[in-house]
Amino acid sequence: MGEPVTLNVGGCVYSTSLSTLQRYPDSMLGAMFRGDLPTVRDRHGNYFIDRDGPLFRYILNFLRTSELTLPCDFKETELLRKEADFYQIEPLIQCLGDPKPMLPYPTDTYEEVVELSSTRKLSKYSNPVAVIITQLTITTKVHAVLESISSSFTKWNKHMMDTRDYQVSFTFGPCDHQQEVSLRVHLLDFISKAGFTICNTRVHHMSERANENTVEHNWTFCRQARKVND
Repeated sequence: MGEPVTLNVGGCVYSTSLSTLQRYPDSMLGAMFRGDLPTVRDRHGNYFIDRDGPLFRYILNFLRTSELTLPCDFKETELLRKEADFYQIEPLIQCLGDPKPMLPYPTDTYEEVVELSSTRKLSKYSNPVAVIITQLTITTKVHAVLESISSSFTKWNKHMMDTRDYQVSFTFGPCDHQQEVSLRVHLLDFISKAGFTICNTRVHHMSERANENTVEHNWTFCRQARKVND
């Protein structure tokens, strides 16, 4: 198993193996400990992650066993779902299920939506299955978000396309698997910091030919905004 890895998550210290942290390569932790994302260490040399420390216990146990085990009186499912979304552990997200329907907003507010999709074509000729092309697309009516992404993600090749109903899309790629994981994690964090919350996550498998299939991940973000009176 190699030397243990020690993490400081929000002030709580955990020790585990590198193989446990890399169990799901597409996750944020998989990318982080593969060297695709920058890392920060505290003064004791522990890897530092500025997230909910006590809830990371359940994240780590899921990485160890691939099973979600929670106390009978557990009351922080919504918080744990947010942590699973942050770490992008798809099987854990599915175990936690879809979030509860959002309560209706007051009459003087409306809902802003941002959609992020990741499309990958996989080749079955290689073992393990290899990603042969990836593409990320952001679609929203909130032009301020697209303008912020355009100015913040300058190193990525991208193009903008107008769609129906006044929606605009940014498409990044094609890019390789490591670039896709890194860009996806940064985009998810960027949209969240803009005040949006993940309200739905979906995975769709589309078979194309005998030697290829396509996997599409979709994240829908919602944000409450106040109406402007005429």
